[in-house]
Amino acid sequence: MSASTFFRTVICGFIATFAMAMVAFLQSGIGLPVIDVGHILTESFNEVHGTGTYHIIFGNLAFNIGGVLLAMIWVVYLKDHIPGNWLIQGLIYGVMISIFAGLFVSPFVSAAAGESFGIFYSNTWVPGKFILAGLLMHVVYGLVLTQSLKVAGVNELNG
Repeated sequence: MSASTFFRTVICGFIATFAMAMVAFLQSGIGLPVIDVGHILTESFNEVHGTGTYHIIFGNLAFNIGGVLLAMIWVVYLKDHIPGNWLIQGLIYGVMISIFAGLFVSPFVSAAAGESFGIFYSNTWVPGKFILAGLLMHVVYGLVLTQSLKVAGVNELNG
């Protein structure tokens, strides 16, 4: 990966993560739960110490770095192996991330915070709404990421 591709991917990862965070906050307007990943991560970090050692900035930093890492995973490992244009690829990647998050990330992070959401949010009061909310925010991430990478010319640089 060239330096140009790396920096463009990092920027696109931040943009897609920001879009996902905004959808996560605003989806309460359509009756879905707000999913504040930065807060959840902060609480997980603090549960380990038993005190409020970590500020919300650290949870949001971890969330944003995770979004950039997902962008890197897409560019390095997946974009050339998933068929379709940026729209289809973004939808597929968003669904893949949502499945992975529901199966692994959410149960482990929430358990570390002291209360498990369960696999696919089965221990929450409205699992279906959480699944839909997670799917919506991750599909937006995938779509914004693939479109941003296209606009940034990452496919042409790497391809």
